[in-house]
Amino acid sequence: MPSHADRADVRAKVREAEAAARDEVWASYRYVALAEAANGLKVIDLGAGHASASATLCGRVVAALKAEALLNESVGAGYIDRHWPPALKNAGAWPLTGLRQSFLDGSLTRLVDPDAALRRKIVEFVESGDFGLASGAVDGGYERLWFAEPVGTEEVAFEASVFLLTKAKAEELRAMRQQIAQPEPAAEPEPDSLKTEPTPQPAPDLALGVGERTATLSLSGAVPPEAWNRLGTRVLPKLRSGSELNIDIGLSVRVGAASAEAMEAELKQILDDLGLGDRVRIDRS
Repeated sequence: MPSHADRADVRAKVREAEAAARDEVWASYRYVALAEAANGLKVIDLGAGHASASATLCGRVVAALKAEALLNESVGAGYIDRHWPPALKNAGAWPLTGLRQSFLDGSLTRLVDPDAALRRKIVEFVESGDFGLASGAVDGGYERLWFAEPVGTEEVAFEASVFLLTKAKAEELRAMRQQIAQPEPAAEPEPDSLKTEPTPQPAPDLALGVGERTATLSLSGAVPPEAWNRLGTRVLPKLRSGSELNIDIGLSVRVGAASAEAMEAELKQILDDLGLGDRVRIDRS
């Protein structure tokens, strides 16, 4: 039967073996490979590790990412404004699905808890007037708009129909809404001798009656870029007064072969952000 001294010696050797195993594991996990949207994989050398240097291996990785400015607890309004996608600059609207994805795929800095951090910060940005928030895109505008006012965190949904707006875009939409809501000044009453009864003009009724014969109107042709906005605000509302409206697009542009792949990737990202990735196809020839 082993003596007390023998058992103590065995316990000491077991502790030494456990410590050596921990040190070996820490020394083995030296590199972190991080996926980045633009550059593929980024490798970070953690250096020689030791079990006593940090509480956990995950804590060591998190500390290294923070030291490389690749991981943050939160994000500021200035950072988002500086990294606003050039393709969405004119529109001034960034779908929250695309915004969130940019913090996950390495396009922007990674966040420890991206969903919670973005919800909290977007509420702050909207209340302080740094950005606006809109949802339900319709006819060149939005069904709901928040800017420089309180907004609930439940409204910050990471969906293609919810958008973060630049300050300029939010101010523009707010001004348009106020202008529409402002009543027109009442006309001066006319003297009785000058009053005339206006001839009523019947409003066009485009609803189809039962058994009514129908006709299909189709529009086709080349549209210059400077007329696209007017086409959307004047022609499309008129077409929507009918039924079975179908809209197809055909866009083409010639670019250098070296930059074609990059542009194609950017266009795919934009279509995904707009929720059109599965509806609009991109062909390269």
